[in-house]
Amino acid sequence: MSASNPTRSVTAHVPLELADRIDEAAIRLERSKNWIVRQALADWLDLEEERDRLTREALADVDAGRVIDHQAISDWADSLGSDSPLPAPR
Repeated sequence: MSASNPTRSVTAHVPLELADRIDEAAIRLERSKNWIVRQALADWLDLEEERDRLTREALADVDAGRVIDHQAISDWADSLGSDSPLPAPR
């Protein structure tokens, strides 16, 4: 990391099995354990932020009444194995 991108150390206790997996990945990828943990944490945070965004979007849809009736979904799902499946509810 360069001086223009300051860092801070974060400590976490992890199970030995996970620490061993980090060690193995570092060797396999020829990267430092620091790089492995930093990459994994950044990827997880990106996923978690996207999950949060999608949840908020879905809740806004519910608040606005943009929902599909449960029975319509159930009827559609039941029809999928039949000779004449229903179109997906909208």
